Amino acid sequence: MPRAAVPFLLSLLALSTALAADPPKAGDAALGTQPYERFERPAACATCHVDIARQHEQAMMSQAYTHHWDEIEYFELAVPHAEKVEKVSGVKAGCNGCHAPLAFLAGDVPPKPVKENTRANESVSCDVCHTIVGFEGDTPYNFNWISSPGKVKQGPREGAVSPHHETRRNDFLRKAEFCGTCHNEMDPWGLWVKSTHLEWKEGPHGKAGIVCQDCHMPPAAGRSARMGEALPDVRQHLFHGAHDPGKVQGSVEVRIHPETREAEPGDTVRLTAVVVNAKAGHKIPSGSAEERVVWLDVEARDARGRTYRLPVDRKGFPGEELTIADDRALAYQDIGDIRGLADFPGLPRDGEVPAGDRIFRLPYLDEKGRMTIAQWNTAAFATDYRLAPLAAVSETYTWKLPQDLPPGPVVVTATVWYSRLVSSVAEYLEVPREESLPILVNAHSTTFTSLD
Repeated sequence: MPRAAVPFLLSLLALSTALAADPPKAGDAALGTQPYERFERPAACATCHVDIARQHEQAMMSQAYTHHWDEIEYFELAVPHAEKVEKVSGVKAGCNGCHAPLAFLAGDVPPKPVKENTRANESVSCDVCHTIVGFEGDTPYNFNWISSPGKVKQGPREGAVSPHHETRRNDFLRKAEFCGTCHNEMDPWGLWVKSTHLEWKEGPHGKAGIVCQDCHMPPAAGRSARMGEALPDVRQHLFHGAHDPGKVQGSVEVRIHPETREAEPGDTVRLTAVVVNAKAGHKIPSGSAEERVVWLDVEARDARGRTYRLPVDRKGFPGEELTIADDRALAYQDIGDIRGLADFPGLPRDGEVPAGDRIFRLPYLDEKGRMTIAQWNTAAFATDYRLAPLAAVSETYTWKLPQDLPPGPVVVTATVWYSRLVSSVAEYLEVPREESLPILVNAHSTTFTSLD
């Protein structure tokens, strides 16, 4: 063989090897396929993308692994459960597919605790999203994104120039399916325990083409990079959502009215509260709906300042008892199973929600039919009584007025509250109080007159 042909053949061999290399894997198959070193650190991105980096630092995306509740849930519930029960063993690695993607891709499972300050703490970093090229299959779910790290960064614009990396316009970053790769989740029983993208797709916003990014990454004038040109529509990277009180407040509207404007002591007055999911493109609550609580509280105040809490009227649908707060009801007994606690009685099902209040929730049930806070341990659902997008729900309150009700105005106030985590679970697992504090969503008052 002529010596001149050797370099050519070696080049051909190298090319053939490259072509034969496996393409990037997605979902569970991607575990351990990409070392940490292939991804930029957020600090490197921040040198140019200053404003966006400052936004991202405040967002839950940058805290998906370090956030206190997520850390507690993973290390105190998910990992021990995965090591004990084969059916849910995938959660040990799988949680990281969305909460610590770099650790998942590197095969660093379980990652070191937050206090060790490893690269798992980068959570959903800049380079995670901007090296995703698409997703595998027909439906985005269970981190089936496809990561292709390297010098080429994916973005929404044509012709973007950087001194540090190459850029490629990729319209996938503009699509709701991009978000769906983590905001849809199927558990070991084949249930959609997270279905925010699917709720959007089936709802009015999805049908109208209003995508996740339109609400959670709204455009504003600015610069995407400090050396870049001023643009009218730089996507904001704050990702406001269920963890942001400012986003939650006003998302649900409520109005209440009485059947009559005048009544005498001993009369029965009927009031109707109308609750509307006025802003969200998905159900409320969504995402980790097993741990989030939205409730409607109705209280009356008479002319002397005495207060009366009014319990909601029952509608009689199957499973309704799980949607009305009961201070005697217990749930979450599987925490005892996970932690090896014999005869664990459970925890107050509704936390500090006042008895008789209506709760808008989707109860998650374990194999024994008990409400669970562990979404990966969900074998069935009870009745879905959440607030659908742009849909109104009416709740009635039948109140027999006390005989000693003083004459004068009676003010009735309907209040919608939201908590990110059931307070009894938060207290038991020593989650910081801020995670379970009630957040005022909306309120409305009406008046009728008590006659002499």
